[in-house]
Amino acid sequence: MIQKQGYVPTEREQAFLGGIEDPKYVREIINGLAPFFDERAPADMLNFYSPDEIVQLRVLKGSERDVESRMPVKITRHYYELARHSAAIQRIVKASPDETRDLAGSEDPGFQMDYSPVEGLLHKYEMGLMYVVSTCSAHCRFCYREELIARKEIKRQDGTVAKKGLAQIPEITAYIRAHNEAVARNGGVHPESGREKLREILLSGGDPMVLNNAKLGAWLAALAESDVESIRIGTKEMAFYPQRFDAPFLAMLDRFHETYPQVGLHMMVHFEHPDEFLAKDPDGHYIEDAQGFKQWVPATGKAMRDLVSRGWLTVENQAPIIKGINDDPDALRILQREIKRAGAENHYFFCGRDIVAYRAFNVPIETAWNVLNESQKGLSGVETHARLSITHYKGKTEVNAVTSRPIPGLAGSENGVVIFKILRNAGRASDRGKVCIVGRNPEALWFDGYDDRVLFDEAGLYDYTRVRKPGLAPVSTGGCAAAGIPA
Repeated sequence: MIQKQGYVPTEREQAFLGGIEDPKYVREIINGLAPFFDERAPADMLNFYSPDEIVQLRVLKGSERDVESRMPVKITRHYYELARHSAAIQRIVKASPDETRDLAGSEDPGFQMDYSPVEGLLHKYEMGLMYVVSTCSAHCRFCYREELIARKEIKRQDGTVAKKGLAQIPEITAYIRAHNEAVARNGGVHPESGREKLREILLSGGDPMVLNNAKLGAWLAALAESDVESIRIGTKEMAFYPQRFDAPFLAMLDRFHETYPQVGLHMMVHFEHPDEFLAKDPDGHYIEDAQGFKQWVPATGKAMRDLVSRGWLTVENQAPIIKGINDDPDALRILQREIKRAGAENHYFFCGRDIVAYRAFNVPIETAWNVLNESQKGLSGVETHARLSITHYKGKTEVNAVTSRPIPGLAGSENGVVIFKILRNAGRASDRGKVCIVGRNPEALWFDGYDDRVLFDEAGLYDYTRVRKPGLAPVSTGGCAAAGIPA
């Protein structure tokens, strides 16, 4: 068996790949608004958009405010059935004219392509994120990858303009080997970037779980053969189409673990709201058993149980906090409690990114922190592992604290402060733990909302510039605006 472009699987890979079963999946997907405009969608789904909503969206078609040009519309039958009884879920996937009222934002949030040494790969920290597919079973309107899903052209640091490409096995595995060999020769750090071994890969996109088992298995095996130590699969498929986690897929995971037992495997699921997995009665109330335990949607509960029962595989949930969806302490409290009760972990909650039209979706940074903090009151210690993260150009940054009182002797803190803490550098790990303190601005949706309120910045969030070469750490310069970070 020989992959295209000259990649030759090892005998071990071929043995693993030869045992993969590849069933067909019927997701019953509705693509685009046209089926609703022309009444070609299934009759019971036509009421997903009201007549007034159809008129408003049709008027925008072909204009600068065309919602589908910003982000394609897509939904599965399973998710539609959940959305019928949930305003929060409708907000996740229903297009709205409000999305394009303000199109400010970046088509390459955080200048991610600065960290793309190979097409389809972002190399940040000691890990790589790969775009292995450019779609999902359904499309979240607030998607952080709207530029990839919508196939937009992005300006690269070298001035070229092109759509983001997808990762290919030969190029990715060659890069991983070359990087890690350079690290090994140089005593454990890369001679140019100072990074350590590239030991972890996140399969992303789009959603890797829309790939068939053979393609997904080919990636898993090729990465394992490239000396990757840990593989994550980022997916929202358990919400959109939990039937995907079926016996043939689970058998593939079992075979992978048997073949590569030393490689860690992590399923990073995405539930924004408990309505995505909890069963409801006809009146819209959560169904509880005699003991008061909330019941999961059967297909989703089975998918989760089948994954967490495999002790060598971890399941972790992460989600952004989005206006009108989960900016609700009660909803987040239920979500965190139920995720942990199911045997999975609460990994991160995110502040919204500076994508195009982000003002239609993002809640203020301080609001997000307060919502999460309030939601964790009454939860146990094991239920409150999730932190609030916001992705700065320098790397993953925690919104560590928001105070309501001044700090004695610190000018500018009269209304309280926000404390940011670097969790992971995009370039190297040297700044982990460093903090930035800014005076509060309850309206700030992004870092630029604190440009004039910086009180202490050992983290360098407001003193940096873009990298000069993919893979190298940024150097300091003067401030957020100077760095070219879009509002």
